Amino acid sequence: TYIDLVKLFTKEFDIEHIIPKAVLFDDSFSNKTLAVRDFNRFKSNKTGIDSIVEKYGENSEDYNRYVSIIEKLIKDKTISKAKYNKLLMKGTEIPDGFIERDLRNTQYISKKAKEMLQEVFRTVTPITGIVTSKLRNDWQLINVMQELNWDKYEKLGLTKYEKNKDGKKIPRIIDWTKRNDHRHHAMDALTVAFTKHNHIQYYNFLNARKDEKHKEYAKIVKIEKSIVETIEDKKGNRKRLMKPPMPIKEFRAEAKKHLENTLISFKAKNKVVTRNKNKIRGQDKPQETLTPRGQLHKETVYGKSKFYETKLEKIGAKFDEKKIKTVAKKSYREVLLKRLAEFDNEPKKAFGGKNALTKNPIYLDAAETIELPEKVKLVTIVNQFSIRKDITPELKIEKVVDKGVQIILQKRLDEFNGDVKKAFVNLEENPIWLNKEKGIQLKRVTITGVSNAEALHHKKDHLGKEILDNDGNPIPTDYVSTGNNHHVAIYKDGEGNLQEEVVSFYEAVMRKNVGVDVILKNHPDHPDWEFLFTMKQNEMFVFPNEDTGFNPNETDLLADENYKIITSNLFRVQKITTKDYWFRHHLETTVENLKETKEVTWKRLGINGIEGIIKVRINHIGKIVKIGE
Repeated sequence: TYIDLVKLFTKEFDIEHIIPKAVLFDDSFSNKTLAVRDFNRFKSNKTGIDSIVEKYGENSEDYNRYVSIIEKLIKDKTISKAKYNKLLMKGTEIPDGFIERDLRNTQYISKKAKEMLQEVFRTVTPITGIVTSKLRNDWQLINVMQELNWDKYEKLGLTKYEKNKDGKKIPRIIDWTKRNDHRHHAMDALTVAFTKHNHIQYYNFLNARKDEKHKEYAKIVKIEKSIVETIEDKKGNRKRLMKPPMPIKEFRAEAKKHLENTLISFKAKNKVVTRNKNKIRGQDKPQETLTPRGQLHKETVYGKSKFYETKLEKIGAKFDEKKIKTVAKKSYREVLLKRLAEFDNEPKKAFGGKNALTKNPIYLDAAETIELPEKVKLVTIVNQFSIRKDITPELKIEKVVDKGVQIILQKRLDEFNGDVKKAFVNLEENPIWLNKEKGIQLKRVTITGVSNAEALHHKKDHLGKEILDNDGNPIPTDYVSTGNNHHVAIYKDGEGNLQEEVVSFYEAVMRKNVGVDVILKNHPDHPDWEFLFTMKQNEMFVFPNEDTGFNPNETDLLADENYKIITSNLFRVQKITTKDYWFRHHLETTVENLKETKEVTWKRLGINGIEGIIKVRINHIGKIVKIGE
């Protein structure tokens, strides 16, 4: 919706830069929020683009400004492609039955949940959200979640105080709702647990108490006397509240006590394959197969080529024999290899500490007048995976492989003042020429794809026989991106340093198919590595905390009474790549990476940052049941 677009930008820009001045209706508005609210009210249930067209017309300046902001958002990767499409979706383009389908799904889930519960409990009574909302409010549970989160957000400077209608200052966490904390489900469950049939009947027939002739009048009045109490505030105003299950202060304190000791359980993505039996016609014995529990690779198929990549690098303790052989200049290579050999091929001794080039230079001549520079050029052969794409407004020129074609496309774009929608459309009528004299047009180009890929097949001749390279090995072809990683295995080497092995889901399935362990606890290529643990998506880890002095190694993580200090240091694995690990606090429901909340609600760490963390397993009811791998 249009208001979503506003919310994305108002954190960084003045609202006038987001909403066209005309949309603000009246420049005399002192409170811009009211202007936004007015526009939202005008928008009603129309889509954002339809409301702009209705108010200002499709070719207006305001319409173009709205579209340009959305184009900038998708280009900067601030919003997803799905969000981009919805922001530009007309009402006529909404799929038929979209809302109705969602409602039917919700109804079916509710009905099925009731059926399953009736297999366990004698009586199951469904209640509406209105009932629990009123009870939660009357029993003063409404701001419990905010209170539980207050301290950590106050330290970050993300709190404020707002005056209510009585002039009283109310504490508020900026841009926060109870739905930001997974424990709000537990709070709702707590409310439901203390909900009685009398509460439901009272709210269902609330109008009956105003009409003495109503058949339920006597019953509701009787229920009201038992469960409702009348409270009078300082101004003499009276209001009816539901009686709490116990004295209100005690009830609230107990609720907070149990909620702050609640740990959230996530289902880790462990399974790789499922064993299935397929019946084959004409055979009595079924065929056993291993079916992957996910997508093995993405749909796009890439070609592969190689190119030389050069970079300047400072000579240091990482310059082993393999790296020195990539040095471009022969004279530099020779003196570096000579120095390395003098120190038994140990790069740390040869180029680190007292033998660093600043302290112990390497000379290129016998007279020792020309020193080897601190930085040298390295040349390596890099694999490049590419794919052919049509020239469209979505094409990114910088990804085009051929530099000459890049120049031609950029020149075409400049002719249309950078407007891709005009430059790269109608290519039949207004072609882009690669060679106009020979009549060669540009319609498709080769662009770079992913940085890493796996081969699906091997090259074959017209008879279906594999083609071999000079060494007699099959030539791989048809490369695909293997998609998500299954796990990262963490090891400790002989020198006490942490090492990793990133295993894709594709590789995990291949290992399973050939009967090899998915997780290599004894690494065949590194026998001196000691296996520590794996990290998979949604697995849980307890982190040490220098600020509070919390050390998980000195804490009994299985004891319930320690959950209160564990909870602020418990994180789940969100995503993993090579030496780049993202963790999300177990209570967080969003995946926002705000700079202010780093290390509190999320962490991004390299391999050295996970030193001292402890893996734990949490069961379905939020209890830590296992420590370690």
